[in-house]
Amino acid sequence: MKHCWFHLMPYTELPDDFRDKHESVWVDIDSKLFDPERAHHMYNDHLDEMEFAADVGFDAVCVNEHHSNGYGLMPSPNLMLASLARRANPNTALCVLGNSIALYNPPTRVAEEMAMLDCISGGRLIAGFPVGSPMDTCYAYGQNPSQLRERYAEAHDFIKKAWTDPETFSFNGRFNQQRYVNIWPRPVQKPHPPIWVPGGGSVETWRWCAEMEYVYCYLSYYGFQAAKATMKGFWDEMDRLGKDRNPYRAGCLQFVGVAESEAQAKEIYAEPAEYFYDRCLRVSARFANPPGYVTEATQRAGVESQIAAAANNSENGVANTSALPGIQKAQSINEIRKDGFTKNAREFDAIVENGYVIIGSPDQVAEQLREIIHELRFGQLMLLLQFGNMTKEVANNNTKLYAEKVKPLLSDVWSEWENHWWPKPMSLAKRANINDANNTLAAE
Repeated sequence: MKHCWFHLMPYTELPDDFRDKHESVWVDIDSKLFDPERAHHMYNDHLDEMEFAADVGFDAVCVNEHHSNGYGLMPSPNLMLASLARRANPNTALCVLGNSIALYNPPTRVAEEMAMLDCISGGRLIAGFPVGSPMDTCYAYGQNPSQLRERYAEAHDFIKKAWTDPETFSFNGRFNQQRYVNIWPRPVQKPHPPIWVPGGGSVETWRWCAEMEYVYCYLSYYGFQAAKATMKGFWDEMDRLGKDRNPYRAGCLQFVGVAESEAQAKEIYAEPAEYFYDRCLRVSARFANPPGYVTEATQRAGVESQIAAAANNSENGVANTSALPGIQKAQSINEIRKDGFTKNAREFDAIVENGYVIIGSPDQVAEQLREIIHELRFGQLMLLLQFGNMTKEVANNNTKLYAEKVKPLLSDVWSEWENHWWPKPMSLAKRANINDANNTLAAE
C-alpha cells in the first residue's frame, strides 16, 4: 500500500459571506479577495506541510494544476515540486498530478520541466497527465471543449516520444508542428517516469489507462460512497480488456482527520471541512459542463462529473446526489434526517455521515480506510490531510498522527502484489549530496 500526501494549496482566507456574495470560486472569482502578502505566508506554510509529510514517512507528496481560482493556488505545480525536490526527504516520491497537457502548444515545456524534475530529484518523479477541468481548460485557458481530448492525446504522444526517442525528430500533428524536437535534459527513469492519469469517471480514461498501462486515479471530493460506481466501472473495464486485477493500477483520494478520539476529531476538523465544502467548492453552473467536454460514451454510461455535483451544490444548497450512490436525494435545500429535523449538506455532521471526510481515532480511521481500500480495490491511496482553512499546526498534527498511528496498521494491505507504477530512482549512493539534513535522512 502506498500512502501519498496530497495538497490542493487552497486560499485559506475566503470571507465568511463568500457563498452569499460570490457566484463562483473558479474562473471569475473576484481578484480583490486575493492578498499577495497573505498568499506569501500561505504558500510557505503549504510547502512546510509537504516537507513535514515527507519527513514523517509518507511514500509520496502530490501536487496538481489549477487556474483562476481560490480552491487551489497552483497554476504551476512544477514550481512546487522544484522546491521540494532538493529540500524534502530523499526517500519520498514526487508526484505532479499533474500538468494539463492539452493547454500547452507546443507541449515541449511539459516534457522539459518534468525531465528537469526527474533529474533534480534523482528519478523520483511520478508524471500526472490530466485532461483538466472545464474551468481550467475551456474557460481560464480558452480551449475548445470539443477538441480537448484530441489535443490531450496529441500532447501525450509528443511528450512520450520526446522522453524516449534518442534522436532529434520532427513532429507534425494537427495542433502541434515542430521541426526540431530534442529536449535537454532527459529524464533519469527509463524509458520514462511512471504516468498516472487523474480522472472523474470518463469511460475513455479507463480504457486509455488500460491500453497504455497507466495508473487511473479517481480524485473523489465526495468520499468513498461517490467513488463506488466509478471504481466498479473501472475494474469491470479492466476485466473486459483482460487486464489483471493488480490494485496498484488504481489510486483514490480521501479526506481524513485523525485525533486521539472521535469527539476530538469533530471539534478539530469541523471548521476546515465546512470551509472546503461551503466555499472551496462554490462552482457556478455556467462553468461546469461546456458542450463537447463530456464525450458521448461517458454520457451514455451515466457517469456524472464531480464538477457538475459541485455546481449543483452551489446552485441548490445540497450535493448533487445523482452522482453519489447510496445517498438519498434531498427533498429541499436541506437534507431530511430520520429524526425529522433538517441538516444542511455542507454541515460537518452530514459531511462525515456521507463519507466525504473520514474522522476518528487512529484505530477508527484505519478500520474505515481498510474497508474502502478493499471494497474499491486501489493501491495508491492519496490523502488530503490539509483541507479548507486548516492551519499548519493542525495539518502537521493530522499528518503526524496518520504517519505514526494509522499507516502502520495498513502496512500489510496488498503486500502480495507488486507495484509496477512506482518511481525507480537512482541509488542514494549515486545522488548529489544536497545538504547535511538530507544526508542524515538518507543514512537513516
